[in-house]
Amino acid sequence: MTSGRVSFVGAGPGAADLITLRGAKRIAEADIVVWAASLVDPECVREHARPDAELIDSSLITHEDVLAVYRRAAGERLKVARVHSGDPSLWGAVQEQYDSCQRLGLEVEIVPGVSAFSAAAAIAGRELTVPEVAQSVILTRLEGGKTPMPDGEHVREFARHGTTMAIFLSAARSSQLVEELRAGGYSDDTPVVVAYKATWPDELILHTTIGELAETVKQHKLWRHTLFLVGKALRAEGTRSHLYHAGHFTTYRKADPEARKQLRADPTEAKAGWPLHTSRSGWVAARVERRDWSAPAGHESVAAWSAVHGWQETARSATRSGYRAKLTPDTPRPVRPVPADQETLALESGTPEPPADSPKTPSQAAPPQAKQPSQPSQPVPAKPAQAKQGKQSAQGQPPKPRLTAVPTPQAARQPHQGGRKPSQKRNTGGKPRG
Repeated sequence: MTSGRVSFVGAGPGAADLITLRGAKRIAEADIVVWAASLVDPECVREHARPDAELIDSSLITHEDVLAVYRRAAGERLKVARVHSGDPSLWGAVQEQYDSCQRLGLEVEIVPGVSAFSAAAAIAGRELTVPEVAQSVILTRLEGGKTPMPDGEHVREFARHGTTMAIFLSAARSSQLVEELRAGGYSDDTPVVVAYKATWPDELILHTTIGELAETVKQHKLWRHTLFLVGKALRAEGTRSHLYHAGHFTTYRKADPEARKQLRADPTEAKAGWPLHTSRSGWVAARVERRDWSAPAGHESVAAWSAVHGWQETARSATRSGYRAKLTPDTPRPVRPVPADQETLALESGTPEPPADSPKTPSQAAPPQAKQPSQPSQPVPAKPAQAKQGKQSAQGQPPKPRLTAVPTPQAARQPHQGGRKPSQKRNTGGKPRG
């Protein structure tokens, strides 16, 4: 890496385990993690960050303070993980930071995350794009907040489409939101899902209507961290999709002739529910039966988490030379307990021990040599006292540390012990990692 790197990581809607694998990896690799404790679950950071990573709570600092961190990363070639809630591309104030990083000559990337509207729909058990009911989703917010809305981007204008809407940052003005939705054409009986802190431990999901929305919000005192899903798709069953219809063909599946004839002749009747097993659709079932389902349940997830564990430990142990120079041989390093039947990770060297059945190198496989006659030992000259004091400059002054104090309030720095407690173990479904 010829320059520093800043990764804008989407941490997801709240739950620590909803971060993407790439996002978790970027946090594990980071020398500095900048995150908002008010919006991102602390466990999401503690689970993945290195023990020696510097943690900065962005909720206590300004944009200029964050830019100072980026300038330091450029000068010292550090890796920074800037962790945002949800997906960074939505109301994340990312663009101004991204552009600043590019001007500083930093490598910069955006790692997408799971948005709160997707999490709310999943918890409610609803598809937002139901065939012939709603095939579009509008993401917006109510005008009148801290950031002005552009001309033509008003809730009542979007509501005229009558499709599904996901409305952010509007809970504090729910009465105004109701009037805008009514003005756009939604009736009072239009279903609404109210999602407060979706996927957090204290989440609250409420089902109401536009006519009762304002009263519901006031009753539960939902002023912040609340999202609204609005639209008929939240209640309608819709019609059958053509995608998996027996009469519909794809690149990987042929169409059943009889089902296709009926689909063309009477689409309404066919979409209501064409039986899969017709006189000539037996090949469909046979194709499914020929698939290999011999792999044990959960095999894929176990393999995925095993890979996550491997690169997490590698990223944590492969500390940059500038940071490792501050660690002495006597400095304790946290080592996560690993079962005896698994490979042991040598965190000190960052190199795993080879398995017992792995081929030996010539030096390892060579038989022991005959013991040579001992030679008279020569006295070893004592090292100068200066060598024990570390590297000194020509003037005799100690070298400056690589990390200087961040120009932020002291409270912005969070204590971090790093790693998982020894009593906590990753759930691998009872399958050994390896």
